[in-house]
Amino acid sequence: MLDPLKKIFFWNYARNTWQWDALCVLILIFIFLTPKGWFLNGERQRLAQHQSPTLSQLFVSAEVVENAEDMARWDERVRTLTQRSDAKVVAVRKRVAQDGRLLGYEVDIR
Repeated sequence: MLDPLKKIFFWNYARNTWQWDALCVLILIFIFLTPKGWFLNGERQRLAQHQSPTLSQLFVSAEVVENAEDMARWDERVRTLTQRSDAKVVAVRKRVAQDGRLLGYEVDIR
């Protein structure tokens, strides 16, 4: 009883045996059927759940924007800058220097 378990654990079968083939098939089944979520942990899992893979970020200088509160204008400006007609602004954040002057805006687009 212990001998076959020891052989499986230490992979002690010859390469051209049916046991070798069975172990390889079990490994392939594990690789291809294991859910991706089993290998994500902590921060990576939280980010994977809350972020869309198509979300990207753009930095726009303060000189480019006339009215930072107008979201329709942001959409138009981002479409012009990225040359993507399907671009949609998700969020806009101010970037301020340590001395208080406005550097520009971080724009999340989808």
